[in-house]
Amino acid sequence: MKEKKKKKILLVEDEKILAKALQFNLEKEGFLVTLAEDGEAALTAVSRENFDLILLDLMLPKIDGYEVCRRIRQDSAVPIIMLTARSEDTDKISGLELGADDYLTKPFNTKELVARIRAVLRRALQGTGQTGDSQTLQRGDLWIDLISHQVKVKGQAVPLTTREYALLSFLASNPGRVYSRQQLLKELWGLTHEAEARTVDVHIRHLREKIEVNPAEPDLILTVWGTGYKFRETEETVDV
Repeated sequence: MKEKKKKKILLVEDEKILAKALQFNLEKEGFLVTLAEDGEAALTAVSRENFDLILLDLMLPKIDGYEVCRRIRQDSAVPIIMLTARSEDTDKISGLELGADDYLTKPFNTKELVARIRAVLRRALQGTGQTGDSQTLQRGDLWIDLISHQVKVKGQAVPLTTREYALLSFLASNPGRVYSRQQLLKELWGLTHEAEARTVDVHIRHLREKIEVNPAEPDLILTVWGTGYKFRETEETVDV
């Protein structure tokens, strides 16, 4: 039997003792872990090597985690989980707005971290296997391949984060059905706290900026005031 390829993780953490402890535990779980102790080292590592996931501390020397995330997101959709000692919602939302897929507040349980990593990797890799069939969803100039996870607008590829793609494909696969923020949090994030509802709004805004002709007057992802969101019902489903 062919040995399963280990997932490569870049751990960006300036607290050396914590970084070594996390590296040890993650490698016990079967991951390959590269360490970077500041923002500059993280960006250098990303430019030289492809990683399956990045664990990114926010409070870093030289370049902070927010700026590192922003620069990575300019040309990469690699999954990013932010690690922060701050629990304020504004810090979490700031990270999500920059394109992070998830976040954990310190101190955290290593088992929870591993579970979050596996969940984000599943969302990132689900459906990437090549088969003879391809199912796409189309609505006007928007094209979504549910097998390859490719999204195009007017024939041009649109880079989405793992969470953005999951949200778009979920809504587009259920046209006309209204979902509350809490329902979307539970379905796609595994979260149940109402305080996290703004997470959905952040990702909806990002999606509209990427796929809508006029994000201020969306035609595809619609707001149902007082309830939540839905995908316009008139899209076409095409089996190729």
